[in-house]
Amino acid sequence: MLTSKERAELRALSNGIETTLMVGKGGVTDAVIAEAENQLTARELVKGKVLEGALMTPREVSDAICQATGAEGVAALGSKFVIYRFSEKCQQERNQVGRAKRKPTPVSKSNPVRKGAQARRIAAKAQREQRNQYFRQQAIERSIEKAREKQLRDSE
Repeated sequence: MLTSKERAELRALSNGIETTLMVGKGGVTDAVIAEAENQLTARELVKGKVLEGALMTPREVSDAICQATGAEGVAALGSKFVIYRFSEKCQQERNQVGRAKRKPTPVSKSNPVRKGAQARRIAAKAQREQRNQYFRQQAIERSIEKAREKQLRDSE
């Protein structure tokens, strides 16, 4: 079962692929299922189109093919549909290339907005500290000057 995030990612990936599976007026036949099976084994993600002569909707075609092949429906929009099934063959190819990503990559739990706000607070605090240090130094210098002036007045 795909999560909504996985489904969204697969939908995004399907935008770039060509439509390779056509379903005509015969509907979902054994030949269509066999072709879908071959394509799912070869590439995991398959985009199909239901022609106008077919008496089925893309959702019905997608569900029928998914039930027959063990795939999962990703999207059905207009006259097109997208199905997905994990393929060991594709996984082995990815492993050889060095792109094995079966496990989801860990997502950073840090919030970029919060990080920015924290960075601004830290910068403001450093600026305040610098300003306070300057004023402390000025106060110390003034008190030293006053003490000198007082000593000069007292010694006269």
